[in-house]
Amino acid sequence: MPRLRSIAANAAFYINVILWMVVCSPILLGPRHWSITAMKGWAKSTMWLTRLTAGIAWEIRGLENIPRNPDGTMAGCIIACKHQSTWETFGLLPYLDDPAYILKQELMRIPLFGWFCAKADMISVERAKNAQALRKMTKAAKKAVDANRQLIIFPEGTRKAVGAQPDYKSGTAHMYKQLAVPMVPAGLNSGLFWPRRQGKRYPGTLVISLLPAIPAGQDTKQVRAELETLVEAETDKLVAEAREANTQLPA
Repeated sequence: MPRLRSIAANAAFYINVILWMVVCSPILLGPRHWSITAMKGWAKSTMWLTRLTAGIAWEIRGLENIPRNPDGTMAGCIIACKHQSTWETFGLLPYLDDPAYILKQELMRIPLFGWFCAKADMISVERAKNAQALRKMTKAAKKAVDANRQLIIFPEGTRKAVGAQPDYKSGTAHMYKQLAVPMVPAGLNSGLFWPRRQGKRYPGTLVISLLPAIPAGQDTKQVRAELETLVEAETDKLVAEAREANTQLPA
C-alpha cells in the first residue's frame, strides 16, 4: 500500500504540473502577476493532491515573522530556508504576497515551466560561474526586494538528506549584506515525508517554521554563523517532533 501511494503521488505531481502549464499557457501573454497567480494555484493543487495521494499534510508556522509594510502587506526580505525535498520549492508560494525564488538556471530551460518562472521574474543562477553569477543574481535580487518581493533562497544550494552535515554557502550572507533587508531563517522536516532523489512518500504532517527575522545591517560573518545555528536547530527540533509523533517514519 505505501508503494502504491508513492506511485500515485508521483504520477499526480507530474500530470498536475503538465496540465497547469498547458492550460494556463495563454497567461504568459499577460502581465507578470497573472503568472504569479497561476503558479500559486498550481502549488495549492499540488499540495492538495500530495495530501490526497500520499497522506502528507502541511503546516506553515511563523508567517507573522515576515516583515510588513505600514499597510500590512509583506515587505521585501530574504527567506533563508533549509532544503530537504521538492516540497519547499513550491510550498511557500501560496503564503507569500509576491514570492521570488532563487533557482538553478537549468529549471528556466524547461519548456512551459521555465517560461512561467521567467515571466514571474524568478531569479536564476548559474552555479558554475561563481563570481559572475553572484553579481547577476544580487542585481536581480535587489530589484525584487525593492519591489517588496519575498526572496526565497536555499543557503546550502541543494537538497540535503535529513541528518546530513550542513554546508552553508557564503552567497546568502553576501546577499544579506548587499540587499540590506531583514532575513527570515526557516527550518523544516520535509525530507522525512518526501525524501530527496527517491520516489517514496511517507504520510504525516510536514512543517515549515519561519523564525523571527534577523534585522538588516548586522555583521555578515556573524549572521552567516547565526543563520546556520538557527536553521539547523529548528530543523532538528521539527524532525524530532515528527518522529515522536510518527514512529513509522524512516530512520
